[in-house]
Amino acid sequence: MDSLKSKLKKTWFGKLLKRLLKGSNSNRNYFKDSKSYWENRYKSMDNSGPGSYGRLADFKAKTLNNFVENYNIRNVIELGVGDGNQLSLANYPQFTGFDVSETAIELCKNRFANDRTKQFFMMDDPAHENEKAELVLSLDVLYHLVEDDVYNKYMRRLFNSSIKFVIIYSSNYEEHTVSHVRSRKFTNWIDANVSNQWSLMEVIKNPYPYQSTDPDNTSMADFYIYMRS
Repeated sequence: MDSLKSKLKKTWFGKLLKRLLKGSNSNRNYFKDSKSYWENRYKSMDNSGPGSYGRLADFKAKTLNNFVENYNIRNVIELGVGDGNQLSLANYPQFTGFDVSETAIELCKNRFANDRTKQFFMMDDPAHENEKAELVLSLDVLYHLVEDDVYNKYMRRLFNSSIKFVIIYSSNYEEHTVSHVRSRKFTNWIDANVSNQWSLMEVIKNPYPYQSTDPDNTSMADFYIYMRS
């Protein structure tokens, strides 16, 4: 059986990695940091990846839209909104999206220019870094935060930004696969840092668990829903 690392290299980011490293001897020759990686990715006309398209996007949208409706959520924040394709399937009364990529933010602003229920800002925008909402989302982001300081800062902001609920869609184990993908056992961080304020409500398993034979239509991520205690 192939290792997870060899399986992941067959996916969209594996193909991108091969293209970027053509003529190079090491991942380190192109990967500076996670923020630069995603800015360069969107600038090169690439997208947020297959997790934001097709049946995976449909599964995520159905799960999130049902949650928003069932719990009468009035406002939503997403930390890592990407190119906005996943958001195009969402039914949120009010939405604020953040990202580290200036290009991604511009893509979203242009895509939703006529939608007054949505606004978009850079993650490091000081005027909006203390925004709060009833529901805060992290979708396919945690395993791209390869730097410990970036990961810890992101996790604190994720929970500090929420009034009621946090929903994380991610893998939940330790493995550093390629330069820009580092899966983490993020539940350990929650247990150690915010478990006195937050409780795990539910885990929703992915109906399309990762398969090497269909890497672009399957995922290593599941939903973890947290509620403020």
